Amino acid sequence: MMNKILPAMRIAFRALRVNKLRSALTMLGIIIGVGAVIAMVAVGSGATERIQEQIASIGSNVIIVMPGSITASGIRLGSGNAVTLTLDDAKAIANDCPSVQAVAPSSRQGAQVVFGNNNWATSIQGTTPDYLLIRDVGIQSGSAFTDQDVDSTAKVALLGQTVVNNLFNGADPVGQVIRIKQVPFTVAGTLVPKGQSPTGQDQDDIILIPISTAQKKVFGVNQARANSVGSLIVQARGPQFIQAAQDEMRAVLRQRHHLQPGQDDDFTVRDLEEVFQAQETSSRVMSILLAAIASVSLLVGGIGIMNIMLVSVTERTREIGLRQAVGAKTRDILTQFLVEAVTLSILGGIVGILLGVLASKLISLFAQWSTLVSPGAILLAFVFSALVGVFFGFYPARKAALLDPIDALRFE
Repeated sequence: MMNKILPAMRIAFRALRVNKLRSALTMLGIIIGVGAVIAMVAVGSGATERIQEQIASIGSNVIIVMPGSITASGIRLGSGNAVTLTLDDAKAIANDCPSVQAVAPSSRQGAQVVFGNNNWATSIQGTTPDYLLIRDVGIQSGSAFTDQDVDSTAKVALLGQTVVNNLFNGADPVGQVIRIKQVPFTVAGTLVPKGQSPTGQDQDDIILIPISTAQKKVFGVNQARANSVGSLIVQARGPQFIQAAQDEMRAVLRQRHHLQPGQDDDFTVRDLEEVFQAQETSSRVMSILLAAIASVSLLVGGIGIMNIMLVSVTERTREIGLRQAVGAKTRDILTQFLVEAVTLSILGGIVGILLGVLASKLISLFAQWSTLVSPGAILLAFVFSALVGVFFGFYPARKAALLDPIDALRFE
């Protein structure tokens, strides 16, 4: 078989060199199609990978419990408009929900932070050491605050990288004293950078302090709300326990908040995995859509190959007749023209792959979009371009193979 394919390929290259411009224009559709497919798949894959990184930055198996809506004078207020969660709720969930691994109460406010002559407006988050575990937050330098720091309302702080960059100008912040709302805090450590959140917020523009210190010395809550928190950040024992953890938390909180059957929850439970899965699904659907649109160029390129091969059959009718007269069989003529069509398509595919990889790099460079060119996408594009050559080249090849030798020799 190979002793027939190799001569056919040599003849194919010789025929393509005779009409270089026409061959190049014929390949253009395949080149654009393959390049567009690879570039669009790279954009979609990059978006999916970015979402997965953001999911990892949030933490694994994370559930957020927010203060819920309440009804006041017949008016239903939105989520977060009521102070309904407390430190005792967090303890109850940790003790009474078997599917829960850890719970971290959290309260957050914006504040101006000062160090020396530098100042920076950032988010101050009061929480417990379990927050670092749940959100998978690492300590870059120094050390984390402890449960003893929470119990003693210690004035210690953990700084995100954005805060460090804006306050310390490259100096080591560990052990330095900063002022948060005029209250002095010792920097216990700095946090490993986490980048942007799925909503585009800078996760490194934050300062973590013990929640007891935040409530009593920074946020200025009144006595009636001294035990309240802004949210509860919960970690299930595993992905398979997320739904069970939500059900257990709802039961515990409804009982603690004395809610009657049929009465609305005064809290909101958010499973972040569902949100991220929806985002990831949307990204994949967009990738498929972009690839499908780009594939139209491959279809157009295939039609171009069929058209030029039909022209080639017409131009070489006498050649076909001569080959048949000297003993070429039908399958030899079929193979010859099919190899020419596939050669056109594969050459266009190779150039298209190079163009697609280059386009992906340029998109990353100039549009600042994350792109990921996978070997699978390159292989798929190459195989698809070859299949386009076979599919669209078969009809012209068959037409050439079925020509009557006598009619072909008489063709003018």
